[in-house]
Amino acid sequence: MPVVRPPSFTALGLIPFSINPHYLDDNPTTHMGETREQRIEQYHSIPGAPPVVGLREGILLHIEGDKITLVGKCGARIFSAGQNHEEYEAGSDLSFLLKAV
Repeated sequence: MPVVRPPSFTALGLIPFSINPHYLDDNPTTHMGETREQRIEQYHSIPGAPPVVGLREGILLHIEGDKITLVGKCGARIFSAGQNHEEYEAGSDLSFLLKAV
């Protein structure tokens, strides 16, 4: 989530979704500004914005061919424009993300 408006959101094009590393869940007792979830919702106001995978600490996406597996100690949260976020546990098959666009 850039602080300034970049000229485009085009990257290497290796995957058809965005990754939000070091994703933190909202903690209302310590948080003093926008949450990651609020920033991702703002990002999804851009027409055509792809899904965002919020990767918590200790988790990674293992991509081999047309298969994506969530590997690590915890889970991830996936955000798609106009939908409620979804939680996935370690070991989940996230291959559907390769067909995101």
